This record gives sequence, C-alpha cells and structure tokens, in this order.
Amino acid sequence: MRRSHYAIASLSMTLAVAALLATARAETAVPYEELAKSEAAANADNGKRVAPVKSMGNPADDVSPEMQALIGAPYPPHFNADPKTSAEWKELIDRRAKLSIANIPAMKERLGVTVEETKIAGVHCFIVTPGKISPENRRRLLVHVHGGGYVFGPGEAALPEAIMMAGFGGFKVISVDYRMPPDFPYPAAMDDAMAVWKDLVDTHDPRRLAIFGTSTGGAMTLAMVLRAKDERLPLPGAIAPGTPWSDIARTGDSYASNEWVDNVLVTWDGWLGRAAKLYANGVSLKNPYISPIYGDFKGFPPTILTSGTRDLFLSNTVRTHRKLRRAGVTADLNVYEGQSHAQYQFNINAPETREAFTDIAKFFDRHLEE
Repeated sequence: MRRSHYAIASLSMTLAVAALLATARAETAVPYEELAKSEAAANADNGKRVAPVKSMGNPADDVSPEMQALIGAPYPPHFNADPKTSAEWKELIDRRAKLSIANIPAMKERLGVTVEETKIAGVHCFIVTPGKISPENRRRLLVHVHGGGYVFGPGEAALPEAIMMAGFGGFKVISVDYRMPPDFPYPAAMDDAMAVWKDLVDTHDPRRLAIFGTSTGGAMTLAMVLRAKDERLPLPGAIAPGTPWSDIARTGDSYASNEWVDNVLVTWDGWLGRAAKLYANGVSLKNPYISPIYGDFKGFPPTILTSGTRDLFLSNTVRTHRKLRRAGVTADLNVYEGQSHAQYQFNINAPETREAFTDIAKFFDRHLEE
C-alpha cells in the first residue's frame, strides 16, 4: 500500500512539475510575428532547415486510447545504452528478451496459435500455426525475420510479430531465429535467413511464399530479395517490410526530424547506432545487404510497407517505397498518425494493430498464389 501511495505522490509531483514547465514556456513564448521573422532569417539560405524548440501532445482523437497510451509513453530505459563489452551487450540482450518472453504465453492464448521449435537447413526456427487456416491459405507459408537492431530478440523473444501475423492473418509462419552479435556479426544473420529460404523454395512453390519482418526484419526482408536475385534463387510472391532499417546509417530526413520525438528508438546516436556498427563489423554501411536502399529493386515482388508519422525510420520507409515504385514494383505504403517506430505491433488489443496485420494479410491474399 505504501508503494502505491508513493507512486501516486510521485506521479502527482511529476504532473505538477510538467504543468509548471508548460506554464513557464507559455509565458515566455516568443510572439508569432517575432518568431516568424527570426525563422525566416535563419532559413533564408539554401541548405539546412532550422526549427524552433517545440513540444508535441498526443495526436487527434481518431487514434485509439490503447495507441494513445503507447504514443504518450516515456522513452525506454535502454534508449541510450552503451555496452562496452560482449558481456555487457549480452546482459542487455538477455534482460530485454526476458521481458518479451514473459508475454508470449498470454499472446498465444489470446490469438489462438501454437508454436513449435524446429530446425531448417541447420537453422533454429519456430513454426507458428493459427488455430484456423482458411482453404486459400492452406498451401501458403510466410517466412518471418524479426526486428531488434540485429542484437535484440533471440529465441522466443522474437516471436510476437510472427504470432500476430499468424493470429490476425490466418497464415502458417516460419520464424527464423538467426544468429546475432556480439558473437555473430554480419553476414551471419543473412546467411541463416538465406539458408532457410533456399530450403523452403526446394519444397514449396515460391509463388505461395512471402517474407515479412519489421525494422531490422524489414531490412532483412529487402536484403533477402536482393540476395535471392543475385544468387538466381526464386523470389517470394510478396513481401512486407515494416518500417525497414533500409539505410542503417544516419541518412534521411526523419533521423533528424523525428529524433527525440520517436519514443521507441529516440535517436540513432543511442544504442541504435552502436548496434549498427556492432553488426556491420567494419563492412561499409552502404553495402546493399546491410542497407538495402542501395540495392537494385527492379523485379522485386509486390511489397507493402508500414510506418508512423513519428517513426525515426519514416524516411527509410518512404525512400524504400519511392525506389520500389520507380523500379516499376507494386508497392503499398501505410503510415499511421502519431505512431513511433513499429508501435502498430506493440499492443494486440489496439485497433491499429489488428488493422495493420489485416492489411498485410489482405495484401498477401491478393498477390500470393493459392
């Protein structure tokens, strides 16, 4: 009971301080005409854009209460983590994995799916099967490559997105538990994913196969198609790279415009950029298998991309969409109001989560052979 009282008191104090700061900002706010004049002068030359310091509230009421809670949440405690050794990386990875794994049983029960461990081409994988599969999906199979900055999400911790795709979409899913740093930097993750792909296309019609994943998984989805093209392997019938880390370097507008606004990734200069360098292990960050935006998208399968207006990777997603369209590829782009990075999959009870996965499922239904 005391802890509850302390928590309430702490929350009350936090809200009071926030109110005082808001009042102080309002009282010291620069009049609009003065602000317009100073901003016009600061942006008079061709080059960098200069914007005044500003704050943002939650988005409009057409965003669900469940999503509003995610959008308004504070930064994650690990956003600026700076592990110096392999042991420190592993401790952080394990700590985050335990949080994810704790939610898996309830998620499986809620969405009515089963999970089975297996090995495909020597790679540890999970088979995620929905309780009900429609006739048109019985011969279809989805390959899932999880997100997590190439470092987070080992083992069962990688499963939430695969469970949601199976549960909301009604597809059987193979989730690849690929190797990751600090022990296994590039190209281990891609080698594992491609080994699974080569095995599956030997036993399945690739026109009935799709690849999907978010963030790192989105980048790997794109890079897998690039490698399949280069290795003259069959391509999937469709792909769904969600908010892909398609440029692993700090390139693109939203790395700056959504920095400190995205309450998931927050900034490339935190753990994210450190993970990028750990994964690349000295390989150029513009290598197309690491940053697929620099690859050739001609001949890609139909693609659906998903992002949010506050997503640090919004530019990655938009740049990927534009490049696909310019290459003549069928490409859909869904952008959710107010969402930071990948928040469309953080709460299975949020209407936007069901909407996002249902849209992907419908896209696959249009483009995969039965």
